[in-house]
Amino acid sequence: MNLTQDELWETIHTLGWNVRDDNIVIEIGGTQVSGIEQPEGYNKKWSSQKGDRKYNKDAFIVLKNLSRNDDTKSQPMDREHKPHHGTDTTENRGYSRTEGADAKDSNQTTT
Repeated sequence: MNLTQDELWETIHTLGWNVRDDNIVIEIGGTQVSGIEQPEGYNKKWSSQKGDRKYNKDAFIVLKNLSRNDDTKSQPMDREHKPHHGTDTTENRGYSRTEGADAKDSNQTTT
């Protein structure tokens, strides 16, 4: 596939990004950075110095629009919210998993 510059601009336009006002950055994914401090006289063929970056054969390019990145933190649920997954705040408090057909085989009691 031969990506042209026109196709890139068309894709940015399709996403609704504004090239003049949005903070768009290009990053490379699929890389690795050495985090091991090598001693003096190390074998450069088999190991790399700390901080060296290698690009994997399947590395890829990422376009990010930092202007539209949602950095808001998650908010607590309101008091009226009632989850339906069996927590202590729902109606089925106190029931065990052994109710029903499995209750006969269990020595546990249910409330």
